[in-house]
Amino acid sequence: MLLKKEKVNKKNSKSQLFVVGSLLIILSIGLFSFDRLSYFHKINNEKKEIKTFYEKQEIIDNNETDTINDNNNSTNKGKSVNSKYIAVLKIPKINLEKGLVSKDDKNNKVNKNIQILKESNMPDETNGNVILAAHSGTSRVAFFKNLYKLDLNDEIYITYKGYTYTYKIVNIYDIEKTGKANIIRNKEKSTLTLISCRQKTNKQIIVISELIEKDDYNEEV
Repeated sequence: MLLKKEKVNKKNSKSQLFVVGSLLIILSIGLFSFDRLSYFHKINNEKKEIKTFYEKQEIIDNNETDTINDNNNSTNKGKSVNSKYIAVLKIPKINLEKGLVSKDDKNNKVNKNIQILKESNMPDETNGNVILAAHSGTSRVAFFKNLYKLDLNDEIYITYKGYTYTYKIVNIYDIEKTGKANIIRNKEKSTLTLISCRQKTNKQIIVISELIEKDDYNEEV
């Protein structure tokens, strides 16, 4: 009789373990699926926000034309398009296109976006230095993970306030990761500096580029 009860208890224990194990597997699959869906949703939202930003740049160009040809009564005059981005960084060599928020935005942090550092100038400031920082590595916010693939003379673009600024890389070097970055640049030129960690080292990579062209916004870039 006792032996029979032990067998029944073992059988019940195995059944309970099977049920618990199955629930854990289902829960894990559910969490993974939710995580993936959230990620793809975030990517789609990013694409929509960038598209909205570019639409705003087109309107800026049209409104400038309206100012000159005020008697034409353009239908675009007065139209408003809102975007959370103030600029878009584009690096074709590493297939990167990312919106940038203002310095005082809560999302202007490396754990959320490409960060515009507080010491940074903006692209329209003469002989200024636009300074951007982002993570490398494998996380979903590692927007500068492929920075090491860039070479001298590669081009980088920033679209800002209706203009596209084209920069050419003139220097790439490493520094020790100390919390401070020594930026070596020509202060008589407008420059763009990209900063990230060098993967699997205690160093940071610094990419210096200089402005070579400023054009009205062109979506073909």
